[in-house]
Amino acid sequence: MTSAETIREITRKHLKENNGVALGQCLTAVGWVGGTVPEMTVEEGIVELAMADVSGGGIAVGYALAGRRPIYIVRYQGFQWFNAAHIANYAAKSKELWGIPCPLFVRSIGMDGGMGPVASGSHHGMFERMPGVFIVAPMTSGEYRKAWDFFMEHDSPMYVSEHRTSFKIDYEMEDVVHPNADVTLYPISSTRLNAIAAAQELAKEGIAVNIVHLFWLKPFLADERILGPLESSRHGGLIIDGDFENGVAKCIGFDIMRQSSKKIDVLCLEERTAGFAPHLDNLPPTPERIMKKVKELMTRA
Repeated sequence: MTSAETIREITRKHLKENNGVALGQCLTAVGWVGGTVPEMTVEEGIVELAMADVSGGGIAVGYALAGRRPIYIVRYQGFQWFNAAHIANYAAKSKELWGIPCPLFVRSIGMDGGMGPVASGSHHGMFERMPGVFIVAPMTSGEYRKAWDFFMEHDSPMYVSEHRTSFKIDYEMEDVVHPNADVTLYPISSTRLNAIAAAQELAKEGIAVNIVHLFWLKPFLADERILGPLESSRHGGLIIDGDFENGVAKCIGFDIMRQSSKKIDVLCLEERTAGFAPHLDNLPPTPERIMKKVKELMTRA
């Protein structure tokens, strides 16, 4: 089963069995959001917001307060800069301030390439600093089910940083750990695919890199799975993200480094605004950029 099929079936079951609701803009247009939205009616719980993608956060929060556990779907993750006000400043704080939980499942979908200065890229970093919100970045069916099960067992909002490249994935991604690796890679979201490709090319040159996939971003737990491969790596670790570096990547890097004797670096979007033209794109680190960075790290003591 692909990730898209898993998301669709979770949504269908939630609407049919839990009195749930899924809302967003252009959900029922051609493709049904990459095949992730079940072809159901408004009477069955699909709410087509008749406005832009940038103003539904407040409505989603209202559904959450009414006990509907809404799935709020935002087709372009960059639009969360407009939606974040309601999610971060009401949903995240409601339980602590007023004792009223606001369980809201935010499907925030990242895309890259020709998307312009707002819509392109992943932007989970904007919620990193706000207490009261869980953040995950699933790429596989198994990870998505874990995220959903956790959401249903708790009563806090969950920010789900999705990426379109995950929708066709029909396998799980296992960590790759070598006995004495040169560098340990910690890729997030779509960069996990590029990290795998980079590792395969580096192996041809005799360079061994571990890959420790990061799915759960906040709260982040630097356990043995995270720290063990790093401690045995000769040149430290590298966190790779499709967001800007002053967000999740540096926060996780700090969390890891304060529990390790090894250094951590980050490789993210370039520190500039993307445009629409191909030559103005600001894309997640490619396999080539990852390979170059790994080789740079191997020159440090």
